[in-house]
Amino acid sequence: MLTGFLFANEIFSQIFYNLLTQNLPQLNLKVTFFFYNLSMQKTKSKRKWYFRLLKKLTKIRYKKPTFIYLGEEISNSGVILCNHEGTDSPMTFEIYSNKPVRFWGANEMNSGLIKMYKYQSRVYFHEKKHWNLFLARLFCLIASPLTNLFYSGLNLISTYKDARFAKTLKESVSALKDGDNIMIFPEKSDDGYKEVLDGFFGGFIMLGEYALKNQIDVPIYIAYFNKKNKTFLIDKPILYSELKNQALSKKEVAEKLCSRCNELGALTNDQEFINLHK
Repeated sequence: MLTGFLFANEIFSQIFYNLLTQNLPQLNLKVTFFFYNLSMQKTKSKRKWYFRLLKKLTKIRYKKPTFIYLGEEISNSGVILCNHEGTDSPMTFEIYSNKPVRFWGANEMNSGLIKMYKYQSRVYFHEKKHWNLFLARLFCLIASPLTNLFYSGLNLISTYKDARFAKTLKESVSALKDGDNIMIFPEKSDDGYKEVLDGFFGGFIMLGEYALKNQIDVPIYIAYFNKKNKTFLIDKPILYSELKNQALSKKEVAEKLCSRCNELGALTNDQEFINLHK
């Protein structure tokens, strides 16, 4: 789930929170697209002009990472599963990866200012970042309008917890056909964002299945972003059909890929490994 906010939100939120809470507790793609010409691969995402300007400004907040690939680089029409790290993972990838990408994001953050305010104040800042609810609501009077502007330029794919998820799948497959990668942050974050992930939600499996029915066998890349040393570690891809052929349940697939994501996270803390692969 994407909750990437304008870098100003993060900077001001830290200042605001510290001031007011000093006394509070703390391809090889095995798929044929009859409509897709590999000689004309998409190299960047469509973004609105003002968003491109904002991206340049956000480099003040989000520093350039080191990208390490354990296999082939991300190209087109893949699915990337990554840890969230608040805004850091999605924003760092958006700014520095130079890969065509569409992010999945909670529909509440992509459905207008009022819904965004309610979701951002209660869910993001209060439940996930553990802010005092009153302070979260007060801060979001400023943050939500900025976030709304930012999200309108990011071109998110909205996700839902009901039958409307079919819209998510349909829009995602359309983006895959257009050459975009789909980046998903599937970690279970009810208790906040953690370095060692508790688990993955299985929405990405439904996407893989739906894409396969549309003659697209998506390569799935597991990635981990280490916020401390600014390292993006990206595993070699596995085709969805290969996962499916392992005859695992949806829960087992989610556990398997989450476990691999945590393994990548451990590797990003191994300085000898990082130096060897730079």
